[in-house]
Amino acid sequence: MNPKMDVAAIWKQKCPGLMVSTEAPILESHGQDWTRFTTPAPAAVVFPDSSEQVCALVQVAAGAGLALVPSGGRTGLSGGAVAAHGETVVSFDRMRKVLDFNSIDRSVTVEAGVVTATVQALARQNGLYYPVSFASEGSSQIGGNIATNAGGIRVLKYGLTRDRVAGLKVVTGRGELLDLNRGLVKNASGYDLRHLFIASEGTLGLIVEATLNLASPPLPSKVLLLGLESMDSLMKVFDSLRASLELSAFEFFTDRALHHVCRANALPAPFDTTCPLYVITEFDCPDEQAEETVMERFEYCSEQGWLLDGVISQNERQIRELWRYREGISESISHFPPYKNDLSVRVSAVPEFLQRLDGLMQKICPDFEVVWYGHIGDGNLHMNILKPVDLSLDDFESRSHEISERTYALTEQIGGSISAEHGIGMLKQPWLGRTRSGAEIKFMQQIKAVFDPAGIFNPGKLLP
Repeated sequence: MNPKMDVAAIWKQKCPGLMVSTEAPILESHGQDWTRFTTPAPAAVVFPDSSEQVCALVQVAAGAGLALVPSGGRTGLSGGAVAAHGETVVSFDRMRKVLDFNSIDRSVTVEAGVVTATVQALARQNGLYYPVSFASEGSSQIGGNIATNAGGIRVLKYGLTRDRVAGLKVVTGRGELLDLNRGLVKNASGYDLRHLFIASEGTLGLIVEATLNLASPPLPSKVLLLGLESMDSLMKVFDSLRASLELSAFEFFTDRALHHVCRANALPAPFDTTCPLYVITEFDCPDEQAEETVMERFEYCSEQGWLLDGVISQNERQIRELWRYREGISESISHFPPYKNDLSVRVSAVPEFLQRLDGLMQKICPDFEVVWYGHIGDGNLHMNILKPVDLSLDDFESRSHEISERTYALTEQIGGSISAEHGIGMLKQPWLGRTRSGAEIKFMQQIKAVFDPAGIFNPGKLLP
């Protein structure tokens, strides 16, 4: 008998009222994320519409030994939401209610399927600000953001998703609903289990509800787009600007990244001057004194020979236009497809790391195009290896794994992480030991066994 029909029958029999799909297009779309190295093969996709339904389906799964893969906006880049071995995908597309907005607490409580941009818009409508921002915010979901501790472009000033989470409701492997921290600012009553579920990649339980802290609306800002003379200038410019300005973002990208984003979006080159490296930075600029400081810093960096060209925004429209050069990169190279490495080191180690990585790439894969960009202000570098047209996907993946082994070894030497914000998933799971010690991994496995005794949550992801 078809195993897909068996699983679907179990759900329909044991969970009446639960929406279940085995339609091929749904299985394909919901069985994968933005990684494309594994063929999706879920047995079914279920669409709960309440926390109660999630509790019920987890109890059924635990009793029947059915593996569950949580699915949000499926914008992940490490295979964390891939169902390749007959698992059941749990989609949160029907759990998109905004449950509460509290102006006194400056918080919003939402179900896990609420889209990131919806929270941002709600905050703006109420004179507040949700600062977690990245290219996929129009489709990523809050549950997935929390499960991977999403970062984005404004970590420098506002922190990561973890810093926004005031409370969580989660369903454990026994089908229990836990209410963690309840939106409290202070709570010194023992272990804060909330933080175990943040960045757990759905391996401990299913996030069903979150209370998020909102920030004060940002001050008026401006954006500088700069063309740099060399990699050596990068941190010097960062230090100079950070010393005098309140930076909210400081991003870099290479000339190859600019080439792809301009070609894909029909954008003009920002400067007549061709530059090997570009920086886009946004900063508070509420008054004339701040504008004078900006120009002083720009002139100083130019006099030092660090800059080749630059432009400053004059209005909101120009801010949006300048950000397109950075935010459009990932989509502009998605058709190759790229093999993505999402690396982080201490900010002070960025120059050495970039130089050593660039030298390593020239040595071990001179035939591959490598596109660099990232969040320099928080030490997060995105290295994208583009698949040559004449190379099969399998051969490209094999070559990329070999490159990753060398890349992660270097990352370990410098004391960094093989995943800054995309998670480990299944793509990086073989190299978890490059970031975590054996003792740490053992404790992580023991923690998983406590929350997920039947081992049903996202098997094959994160932990060996």
